[in-house]
Amino acid sequence: MSPTLAGLAQVGLLVVALAVCYRPLGDHMARVYTTDRHWKVERALYRLVRVNPDSEQRWTTYAAGVLGFSFVSIVLLYLLQRLQPLLPLDLGRGAVEPGIAFNTAVSFVTNTNWQSYSPEAVLGHTVQMAGLTVQNFVSAAVGMAVAVALVRGFVRARTDRLGNFWVDLTRGVTRVLLPIAFVAAIVLVALGAVMSLAKGVQITGVDGVQRTLALAPAASQEVIKELGTNGGGIFNANSAHPFENPNAWTNLFEIFLILLIPVALTRTLGSMVGDRKQGYVLLSVMGLLWAALLSVAWWAESHPNGVASLAAGAAMEGKEVRFGIPSTALFAVSTTGTSTGAVNGTHDSLTGLGGGVTLLNMLLGEVAPGGVGAGLYGILVMAVIAVFLAGLMVGRTPEYLGKKLGRREVTAAAIAMLAMPTVVLLGTGVALLLPSTTGALNNPGAHGLSEVLYAYASTGNNNGSAFGGLTVTSDFFQSTLGVAMLLGRFLPILAVLALAGSLAQQRKVPATAGTLPTGSPLFAGMLLGTVVLVAALTFLPALALGPIAEALA
Repeated sequence: MSPTLAGLAQVGLLVVALAVCYRPLGDHMARVYTTDRHWKVERALYRLVRVNPDSEQRWTTYAAGVLGFSFVSIVLLYLLQRLQPLLPLDLGRGAVEPGIAFNTAVSFVTNTNWQSYSPEAVLGHTVQMAGLTVQNFVSAAVGMAVAVALVRGFVRARTDRLGNFWVDLTRGVTRVLLPIAFVAAIVLVALGAVMSLAKGVQITGVDGVQRTLALAPAASQEVIKELGTNGGGIFNANSAHPFENPNAWTNLFEIFLILLIPVALTRTLGSMVGDRKQGYVLLSVMGLLWAALLSVAWWAESHPNGVASLAAGAAMEGKEVRFGIPSTALFAVSTTGTSTGAVNGTHDSLTGLGGGVTLLNMLLGEVAPGGVGAGLYGILVMAVIAVFLAGLMVGRTPEYLGKKLGRREVTAAAIAMLAMPTVVLLGTGVALLLPSTTGALNNPGAHGLSEVLYAYASTGNNNGSAFGGLTVTSDFFQSTLGVAMLLGRFLPILAVLALAGSLAQQRKVPATAGTLPTGSPLFAGMLLGTVVLVAALTFLPALALGPIAEALA
């Protein structure tokens, strides 16, 4: 079978698997977040932390819970790294440097999982399991909780209550993430992924020299890093490492895990609002963006314009031979279209156009289909903007899902939409102004600009992938990228929760002849145009100086 046919077969199998899981998982998550019943183990946890699970919260209290939980998580993860020599299974590795510890703590708590170090050389098993893996679960659950709170804002009427953050957080972990991760980890081990508490294994290379291959409990962390759209690898090579991603089957399975929950959450939305067409519209926009960008990236990597790549017949630099062009493009587009950031190849080695696709995927706001929870509330914000623009065109008060969109709602949506571009462009601009940045670049010209823009796009969008040609170990990059992660995560969350609170206080507005039908293909086209137009107007100048200039060179 030719590589093209094999690649098409993989895409087809992936789409079928997602379609099979779409309805049952989406409806399951709707039940999880709407039922009044608490599991016994959940009640025990609530009693332990002194939470009343039957009390509901205003949006301000809900937001305080998100911020407070995240702040405590950052502090605890920072201390785990700094106190590593005192922990069991530290493998003789010392305390993590303060700058790296801060950056890593912020990274994993914000669901970014940006890594500026080699995990198998810096972290012991305890920090990996009790620190990073735990945050992979709870940071994903936070995103899901915020998305559900926004959906409740549309569903509820004449109330200032959005649910209970602690209940939503707990249920996201215990009823959604943990069960799927448990089964998926067994599947991954069965397919060849490594799961070991040993430090490493001694081997003799072809040159006769003995070396130590690092081992780790990789399978369990690999599963939740993909399922929770986290992305941080337990090895420096991430999902290109054969212990994390041994073969074509594990590669396809990991892509499936990346897309599973973001796709199914559109069904959850439709079930909770009582109109499945609303979920299908959002899913269609996500799917069209994903398919279009995948086609461009695949074509770009199969038709390179460099001399060496032309001689080789394809752009295979930085790609694993066991995956090839189609699987690498599929992984790259899926991981940057969500907030995952895992890689099975080197994004820095992609062609100018292929690298531009991964960068654009993040600059769209990662709504194709977006991260766990973050993708749903991100595209709902864009839907609010699209309805508002449509209202301006026809001179009517905009309405979406039975709620009027006034000044407060549109302002909150605008803040959520503009937070990421502000963080990305300001961070990139400041970095490029400093002379020290030049020394951190391994590539000059357009590609060097792309590397800096990619770094702030990745952290500002809580993605975590990187163009490897930029050295980010300096205090400047450790701190500014950490701030970009914090602002990129929590500014939109606060705006989204404010939007949800304002919507919940309204009464339901019945549809009239002047109401825009948001469950139609027409609105899907309007939403798609809004997403593309906002990104184009915001980032086209920067893209023109970076990946577009490189692609045309």
